[in-house]
Order: sequence, then structure tokens, then C-alpha cells
Amino acid sequence: MSSNVVSSKGSAARVVASFFGVLAGIGGLVHGIGEVLQGSTKPEGIFINSWTRGPIATNMGGEPGITIIPNLLLTGLLTILIALAAMIWAAFFVGRKNGGRVLIALSLGMLLTGGGVGPPLIGVLAGAAGSQIAKPLGGWRSRISLSARRPLAALWLFFFAAAAVSGSFLVIGSLILVFFFGVNNAAFFLNLFYVTFLSLLVTVITAPFYDAARAGTHAAPRLVESR
Repeated sequence: MSSNVVSSKGSAARVVASFFGVLAGIGGLVHGIGEVLQGSTKPEGIFINSWTRGPIATNMGGEPGITIIPNLLLTGLLTILIALAAMIWAAFFVGRKNGGRVLIALSLGMLLTGGGVGPPLIGVLAGAAGSQIAKPLGGWRSRISLSARRPLAALWLFFFAAAAVSGSFLVIGSLILVFFFGVNNAAFFLNLFYVTFLSLLVTVITAPFYDAARAGTHAAPRLVESR
């Protein structure tokens, strides 16, 4: 393999797409479970609380979301199915042609069927990263000067670590805090989402520059697409 060939399986863009796509699916799954537990009832409108009882409802603001389905049981079941599909796709298939677009579509599906707001937005950004796997320095990135590309590449690891830690804490750690320690601070979890979203946004932007630097070239490297 030549020095300007980057394996999509090990690329920064692929790592971002897979990790945060799975994380988004877990978040959507939590929303779906709460909706299923509410039973076959009609929501008052398109804006809902995924959880109306228990620590998530009282300590995390109920995990608000949107649904276009006029039945909470069906909403929850669809959310769970789409969330599982997003997790599987992100973990195993996002490196395929149009893999990022499929992840974006699944994330938008979660948004409209009760998967909350945070998890779908994280999923959309993960899909955006997946869409860059086969073209790391295409589009507007090709117009960035060489002197600016190196620091952008150096930023990727820092912001990826920040997004991974805050995102994991938001999706998984928050459940541990509210169920086992009774932490009641909805504003804290909302601010944690902002940190996750913004750091993930920078991670998505800088991932292709990191891949180009690893390939030893500042032109758009050719990728070996994973199957």
C-alpha cells in the first residue's frame, strides 16, 4: 500500500462515524424504551417527553423529543428499531458507499419518531463524518492553505477525546448518575450536550485533515473502501 493510501477502516472519519453513530443509537434506544413504557396512548402534540415516570423524568427533564406518530407505543417501537439499525449500520457498514448518508437518514428517522433531539443531532454529525471517509480533503477543504491544515489535523485528537468523553458521559454516565446516585440537575445534562455537540462538530471538520496528515500527503489521498 502506497504512502498516500488511507484505509477507510482505520481512518479518523470512520472512527468518528462509527463511535458516535453507535452512541446516538444508544441514546435513541433510551428514548424509545421510555415511550414504550407509556403504553398505547395518544400524545398531546408532536412534542413529547419520552419518560413521564422515574428518575429520567424527574431528574433529566423527561428526555423531550418529537414524534409524527399519534401513538406512543408505536413511536417507541419505531424508535427502538431505527436506533438499533443506526447502531448496526454505524458499527459495520458506514464505510460503504453512501454509508454516511444512510446514517444521516436513520438519524433523521429517529428525530421524527421519538428518538429525542440530542441523539439524532449526534447521529447526523456522525453521518457527516461518514460521508467524508472516501474524500478526506474534497470540497472546501481543498482550498485551505497548507500552513492551516497541519494545526487543524493536530486539533482532531483533542476534540475527538473531548467529544467521546462528554458524549459517553451524557448518554451512559448520566443514567448511572440519576438511577444509582439520584443526581437531579437537568441543566447540567443540557450543558453537557452542548459541549458534546460543539466538540463533535470540530471533530468532524478536522478528521479529514488528520487522515491526510497520517497518509503523508496534503492532497486528497485515495482510500481503500471497507466492505
